[in-house]
Amino acid sequence: MSTIKYYNLGKNVLYPICRSLTGAGTKKTLRIIKKEFPKLKINKIKSKTKIFDWHVPAEWNIRDAFVLDKNNKKIINFKENNLHLVGYSIPVNKKVSKKELFKHLHSLPKQPNAIPYITSYYKKYWGFCVSHYKKNEIFKKYSNSEKFKIVIKSNLNSNGNLNYGELVIKGTSKQEILISTYICHPSMANNELSGPIVSMSLIDYFNKVKKLKKTLRFIFIPETIGSIVYLSKNLSKLKKEVIGGFNLSCIGDEKNHSCMLSKYENSPSDKAILETYKKLRIKFTKHSFLERGSDERQYNSPGIDLPISSIFRTKYGKFKEYHTSLDDFNLVTKKGIKGGFTVAKEAINILSKKIIPKNIILCEPNMGKRNLYPTISTKKDKKKTRIFMDFLQYADGRNDLEAISKLIKIDNFYIKKIYNKLKKEGLVV
Repeated sequence: MSTIKYYNLGKNVLYPICRSLTGAGTKKTLRIIKKEFPKLKINKIKSKTKIFDWHVPAEWNIRDAFVLDKNNKKIINFKENNLHLVGYSIPVNKKVSKKELFKHLHSLPKQPNAIPYITSYYKKYWGFCVSHYKKNEIFKKYSNSEKFKIVIKSNLNSNGNLNYGELVIKGTSKQEILISTYICHPSMANNELSGPIVSMSLIDYFNKVKKLKKTLRFIFIPETIGSIVYLSKNLSKLKKEVIGGFNLSCIGDEKNHSCMLSKYENSPSDKAILETYKKLRIKFTKHSFLERGSDERQYNSPGIDLPISSIFRTKYGKFKEYHTSLDDFNLVTKKGIKGGFTVAKEAINILSKKIIPKNIILCEPNMGKRNLYPTISTKKDKKKTRIFMDFLQYADGRNDLEAISKLIKIDNFYIKKIYNKLKKEGLVV
């Protein structure tokens, strides 16, 4: 089964890679995905490029990082665990006091055996992360007069690039479903690789579906800045063609099933995910959009307004292993990934089969030239015209035929006939 194949790829190949917003780790990850799916297009955008209210960050690469004691013993070593280094740390080669070292040393007192995941993307900083046990060990072992050698062999290239991947599976309709996941975290399984693993499994599955009704667009992006980049380059096309979609994050554990609906909880994607849980008889938690924290923030932003929901197993921030070294492949299991895949696949299938009309004429269309407006003002003809006009009012890309039927109080059988007539006249897609 494809979920097992990509689970193993994630666990054995992708997990050790040190990824970030930019750099060699992210590029390597995309190349590995492209090897599985040659149609994946790897795109890039230059550092310093202005995108909406942001600028693309410098490309960060890291070769090595460690802390030496006076005997040249490596007491913290990035190569032992890539979470040991604060993401986007600047290059350093100097000796520091114990006091200064501890200003740059991060741990979790409430989770003393976990290494935290810390970043400093947009402010120049350097730092290391260790378990709280390790931090206490260093504190007790070395005197306050001790000096430590800090070596961070990193590079921040303002002439570099940010990279992301995109793959399209063509359907019989130009209407699209967007599937988004991120590839910017180092060695963490649920809050990183579960999304790409499920996305690859979905690509493998839907590549084999004959006569797919909707076009599927998969993107593998750095979280936040990647979605902002993607939207800045593709917004007009997305607003025209995307009728729904899902952000996949933290979708590989066995603890829970959960989701976050779009901002107003009334999009076709929202309805599809709720229908999926009902159909599969899955108990789930619906998280408020006010708890948002992943790329659903960008897709639902004012002016963007794409109908994108998020699918999780346990939502980010709601499991104790989140953003720590404990987020590994003991937490993310084959069973967990299979469960996340099953929900996402069914939600896409349900959404793909929905007829979601979209009015393509601004303001009211001229119905007279299409022989849909009466030349004689009889009540009967006006009522018939009014039905067409009511349909068009709610054909805004957010309602399927069933929803429009309820809104304008017309039987499902006749609503399909109205849709076909308006589509034939070139008023809706």
